[in-house]
Amino acid sequence: MIDLSVIPTSSGCYIYRDKEDEIIYIGKAKNLKKRVSSYFQKRDLDPKTRLLVKHIDSVDFIVTANEVEALILENTLIKKHNPKYNIDLKDSKSYAFIHISGDEFPRIGILRRATTQGKLYGPFVSAHDRDEILDVVKRTFKLRSCRNMPKRPCLRYHIGNCMAPCTGNVPKEEYKKAIDKADFVLRGNSAELAEKLRKEMEEYAKKQEFEIAKDLRDQIYSLEYLNNRQHVARQINHDEDVVNYIIRDDKIYIMVFNVVKGSLVGKEEFSFRYHQNFLEEFLVRYYSGHETPSEIILPDASEIQEEEAYTSADDVVREKPSKGENGSEIISQSLIDFLSQRHGKAVKITVPKRGDKKDLLLLAEKNIEIAFFSATSKVEELGKRLMLPEPPRVIECFDISHLSGTHTVASMVQFRDGKADKSNYRRFKIKTVEGIDDFASIAEVVNRRYTRLLEEEKPLPDLIVIDGGKGQLSSAVAVLKKLGVKTPVISLAEREEEIFVPGLSDPLPIKKNEKASLYLQEIRDEAHRFAITFNRQLREKALTD
Repeated sequence: MIDLSVIPTSSGCYIYRDKEDEIIYIGKAKNLKKRVSSYFQKRDLDPKTRLLVKHIDSVDFIVTANEVEALILENTLIKKHNPKYNIDLKDSKSYAFIHISGDEFPRIGILRRATTQGKLYGPFVSAHDRDEILDVVKRTFKLRSCRNMPKRPCLRYHIGNCMAPCTGNVPKEEYKKAIDKADFVLRGNSAELAEKLRKEMEEYAKKQEFEIAKDLRDQIYSLEYLNNRQHVARQINHDEDVVNYIIRDDKIYIMVFNVVKGSLVGKEEFSFRYHQNFLEEFLVRYYSGHETPSEIILPDASEIQEEEAYTSADDVVREKPSKGENGSEIISQSLIDFLSQRHGKAVKITVPKRGDKKDLLLLAEKNIEIAFFSATSKVEELGKRLMLPEPPRVIECFDISHLSGTHTVASMVQFRDGKADKSNYRRFKIKTVEGIDDFASIAEVVNRRYTRLLEEEKPLPDLIVIDGGKGQLSSAVAVLKKLGVKTPVISLAEREEEIFVPGLSDPLPIKKNEKASLYLQEIRDEAHRFAITFNRQLREKALTD
């Protein structure tokens, strides 16, 4: 069974593997947790998807900054791994670029395939966004779009949308300045142009020329879309590895992104105890068993004004952990020589301060946080919001399930350090309650669970969660008081995700989209799933009998 509790709610790509650890399906999602959960919680799946789910043994994921990046990454990963179940279920097409040619008077247009001639921008998932951006840039900078320059001006010149270098009256320097401005915008520096268009839009709106204002608004949206440029697909001709790390609690957490000719194709994560020169030792060990790329991108906290590359000891970078920890690392000449020997030619060590490579480092750091620390942070946040003396490392949650009062069952799921501990899940058939009575059912199962723990002298949880409102909470509190159990207990009402505590008539002021509430919802949903599964099993058995 896949542990859904470790799946983040971020956008990104999910990767399903079978028992032989082979990748069998790759997908993208705006919300990874919701999408992955749907495979295992829906009952009306189509036959192909049911067959896929049957063979899933594990799931991995790569978090991206937004859904657009997830689309590009999905396309890249599918082409690299060619998963079995993607062949029929998804067309791994290529996405188009905006292209500025390398001609004497460059043209601007759309190109489907990457080329080394001229400059490429993108790729773009949305054809509408791409066309809007292309139209804005062409019109604003009056660039030619004709494939072959005619000998006389076309209609675009006569309506003021093209300089018409075909006339021979446009100096190369003037046209080059326009090309440079277009390049500046297409590389993501679109705020200045967007502001200019916004002023135009406001003027047309004042004149009540709303159609023109609407077109300008769409162009502004398209320029803003440029801010979602893909860090997971860039136009370069060599391979890179992006290595970032976090030092926390005397441990090192490292993420390696593998970038092949500008496209992110995979990731690997590692953790080990902190020691001096950990980075150099890691790189030696890692590249002793992996292919060495032409460039390795590393983080650095020192004040570097621009991106710099290092290929010799004269340009050694002193690595200072950028997470507020002590210690330092040095990229030595011997390491550079080792990497270059493995690669067959000089390897470039790059420490970016800004730009696409810096964004890749930040994305790697985000993946480290989610892979290693998301569980810990939500436990700590829940403890703070509930004002508990210590973070609730062990949480047990109860839920009741029945069908019109028949086959009434209860589930108890346990979460330990932010993750589901399925070895301590329990399920119960309700024995003392007839018909529909959730209050009495909660009282019975809470009594059975903690009477047994007390008798066996086993540790109690740090927090008890009841699925329901004030009524279910009161029933549980009465039982716990009778047993002498002083563990904090709360309830979570599903409709508005309200959190109730004993002694207060109103719910706690915790919004349902806060991290603490989302963690409780995650636990409650798992208890709900476990209870419903048991209820269905009993009903199916009854039908069979």
